[in-house]
Amino acid sequence: MKILLLALVLLATPAAAADGLFQIYASGRYDEAMRAGAAANTADGLAIAARAALADAAIRPQPCLDCLKRAEDFARRAVAADASRADGHVWLATSLGLQGRIIGMLRARLANSPEQAKAALDVALTDDPRNGYALAALGGWNVEVVRAGGSLLADLLYGATEKDGIALFDRAVAAAPGNVAVRYQIALVLAGFDPRKYRARLESEWNAAIRATPQTEYEKFIQIRAAELLVLLKKGDARAFAAKVRLYQGYPP
Repeated sequence: MKILLLALVLLATPAAAADGLFQIYASGRYDEAMRAGAAANTADGLAIAARAALADAAIRPQPCLDCLKRAEDFARRAVAADASRADGHVWLATSLGLQGRIIGMLRARLANSPEQAKAALDVALTDDPRNGYALAALGGWNVEVVRAGGSLLADLLYGATEKDGIALFDRAVAAAPGNVAVRYQIALVLAGFDPRKYRARLESEWNAAIRATPQTEYEKFIQIRAAELLVLLKKGDARAFAAKVRLYQGYPP
């Protein structure tokens, strides 16, 4: 049955094929989505394969560097297939950012990962200025660079600022108000940055993520995480909350 489904996807028109691949991903069949996306060997198919690899990495109980490298490979192939399409660039930046949390700031900087991620997101937003994922990811890039290096160094080395990060988050919400993943991720980034300063926004974003209608199995999964984090935030157990945020952000134990 799976072989027949893959054959039908590959024989479909490009638009129908992309929709068929997305449905495989949306249903939570990530291994199948990766195989089908790679077999399609198109920008859309490879971008969906990258997205599936990222979702597969996210649902694992511990960070998986190999999973993220696989996502990076799919994303780079998607960009090579069509550099003008936003999705491949978004998932490339996402995979590089998550890898940096595992390998550490020094190794990530030596690999030029922050610059590569920023460049990928700039291209994505040139192609699609209202792409909620790209806007949220670039906002997160600014905030994470400030968190890691301090405001002065972040601005000096990368031109990253907290103010720009928040402005990009605001644009992401305006562009995709009902997107579960965008709302969840904004709060997760701010929770790891300064949960006291942004407490009201954490509650707002996670409540929005919980209330929104999920479009994929992955979004259902992160709605559960949003609810869990919201409970911990309201309980006021700062240590437990910080530990869970760090785990869900993809840092190693």
